[in-house]
Amino acid sequence: MTVNVLRIDGSARTTGSVTRDLTDRIIEKIDAAQPAVVVTRDLSNPLPLLTESWVGANFTAPDERSESQNEELALSDTLVSELTDADIVVIGLPIYNFGVPASVKAWVDLVARAGVTFKYTETGPVGLLEGKRVIVAVASGGTPMGSDWDYATNYVRHVLGFLGIEDVLFVAADGMMTNPEEKLDEAISAIDAIDIAA
Repeated sequence: MTVNVLRIDGSARTTGSVTRDLTDRIIEKIDAAQPAVVVTRDLSNPLPLLTESWVGANFTAPDERSESQNEELALSDTLVSELTDADIVVIGLPIYNFGVPASVKAWVDLVARAGVTFKYTETGPVGLLEGKRVIVAVASGGTPMGSDWDYATNYVRHVLGFLGIEDVLFVAADGMMTNPEEKLDEAISAIDAIDIAA
């Protein structure tokens, strides 16, 4: 059976990127376990930030939107479809200045849409994207994953959970400025140990 994979590259670097190398390895592992159809969203090609007109279109009922409002939401609709169609999402996540790259935050803002990827209920918000698996390849120069000053991985885990995705695995090559070879080897070993069938 073919598995649909969405690959999201968050690194601004298109060459020499640790997260891109790790996501390559993860995709290869998935494809070796079962044939994969991979859709790539490369965030080095910047996504637009939210604007007043985008927000207005988003909060207009679908059957009441003008043609220009539908056009305003077209890219967001595409990004949501990519995410909705994926069985597995592989995210390359560099940590920039203790947090996620601005490009990743822009992607989140365009896919986290009330009534589309989550809904509000009397007991609070409920994610609508259940049943997906996410593997996040993290790289940092000096921010240890899970440390008090890691504002990236907890954010990503929270956002995905908010959208209904609870199966999230992190593979970390953190602290690359101090011991790059050892950290990269640890990340590669962690990828080798992933059970794709799980």
